[in-house]
Amino acid sequence: MSLDFSAKNDEVNMELIQETARRVEAGELPTEEAVRESLRQVVDPEIGLDVIALGLIEQVNFLPDEKVVDVDMLLTTPFCPYAPWMVQQVIEKTQQVAPGWTADVEVLAKQWDPSMMEDPGLLGFGSGGW
Repeated sequence: MSLDFSAKNDEVNMELIQETARRVEAGELPTEEAVRESLRQVVDPEIGLDVIALGLIEQVNFLPDEKVVDVDMLLTTPFCPYAPWMVQQVIEKTQQVAPGWTADVEVLAKQWDPSMMEDPGLLGFGSGGW
């Protein structure tokens, strides 16, 4: 039995990602919306939800002169065994929407909690958090 850690294609706006990548290749800047949409393809293997739904992506910044996308992210637990894999996926999916750019990912020490999610009810916590 193999585990599928990828998001379902119908949950991700691939048209936006591909169109933004074409525009970036033509010299335009990537957009935060497109980067975040691309990051919906990165699914936390332990929880089964993407990093955007979980609220793990805190900030996306662009350094156009250096062609760098800075992504600040959190982990659901401080010693997440999938951290290296998730960081690599964030880099790859950021570069998917910003070809030719470097993606720098910083994992913040900040504590994650379910209230940071788009919809905390997805984990069964409801709107009241823990």
